[in-house]
Amino acid sequence: MTDRPTAIASSRTRSTFLGEICGIGTSSGYRLVVGRWEQSPLGSFTDVMMEGPDGVRTLLAPNQTVADYVRSTYTFDAVEVVEVVAVRRPTGLTLTAGRLHLDAVIGKRSPIGYVVRAVPRRIAVAPWWATAIDPFARIAMRGVRTRGTAGNGRREWYGATDAKRITSVSAALGGTDLGTLTDVWPPVRFGFGSTPRAPSAVSVASTVEEIT
Repeated sequence: MTDRPTAIASSRTRSTFLGEICGIGTSSGYRLVVGRWEQSPLGSFTDVMMEGPDGVRTLLAPNQTVADYVRSTYTFDAVEVVEVVAVRRPTGLTLTAGRLHLDAVIGKRSPIGYVVRAVPRRIAVAPWWATAIDPFARIAMRGVRTRGTAGNGRREWYGATDAKRITSVSAALGGTDLGTLTDVWPPVRFGFGSTPRAPSAVSVASTVEEIT
């Protein structure tokens, strides 16, 4: 991933995760959120949040430490600790996470990508900026929030620094094909907000603050 923001030092109560979130919908009704975190208090890792057509929300985590942290921040019906291997190329993402196999093609920068890149990086990743633009994000991208809490003792801010379109996907779960690429709709229900409705790879800084 190019044009990454520089790491932000964690304060006593805040931690920052720098990476990329890929939001993908499939014609079978599965919606996938792949988080590739290059810098974080937990090291470099990739996890997958998955919601099925039946509404079951599953976390696929690479180790128990990540599983415990993520499920203490968001809400899931099932948590699986599995081997996760992610390879990000300039034009795509290939991922294996236990029984999930995915190959996504990532295309050109989206209109939202051009908008967020126009904001100076030091501002774009600041929690105060995420707070200020949250009302506009809700209107412009239904389901998207840039600040909030999942209600599990942590508050979050999302600062986007780039966004590119995901143009196609090949995915299978336990050997069953998940179908063609569709919008991430209805919005996923892991936390206080969803990814953009249009399948996207978004470069982000996620700031997490302990409330309790």
